[in-house]
Amino acid sequence: MEQPLFTPPFEPIAFDVDDASDEARLALRKAVKMRAHLRDRGQTRFEIEVTDLSLSGFRAETSFTLWPGTVVWLTLPGLAGLEAVVAWRDKFKYGCAFAKPLHPAVFDHIIALSQR
Repeated sequence: MEQPLFTPPFEPIAFDVDDASDEARLALRKAVKMRAHLRDRGQTRFEIEVTDLSLSGFRAETSFTLWPGTVVWLTLPGLAGLEAVVAWRDKFKYGCAFAKPLHPAVFDHIIALSQR
C-alpha cells in the first residue's frame, strides 16, 4: 500500500498546546469525551480518549507513544476507520489531522454520539 501524501499543515508541528488560541484553528472544534480506538500501520489497536473534534482533526489522550508524522486510523463506535496523521504530541496528549475532512453530517453524528 502506498504511503499517503500529506501537505501542510499536516506536517509535524510543534507548539504549546495550552497557548493555542481558537483564532489559530483551521476549523471549529467541539469538546467531546468518548472512548475510541487508534492504530498505526501494522500495529494492534489500542484505546484512546478523544477530547475534541473538528472537521479536520481531533485531539486525544493515551498512554501509548505516538510520534508526529505517524499515519494512524481512528475507529469510533459505529464508524469505519478514519485515516489521520499525528500532527503534534505533548506527553500523553496528541493532535491528529484527518487525511480527508469529515463530512459535516458525520461530524454532527459523532458529536451526538459523544453526548449520550
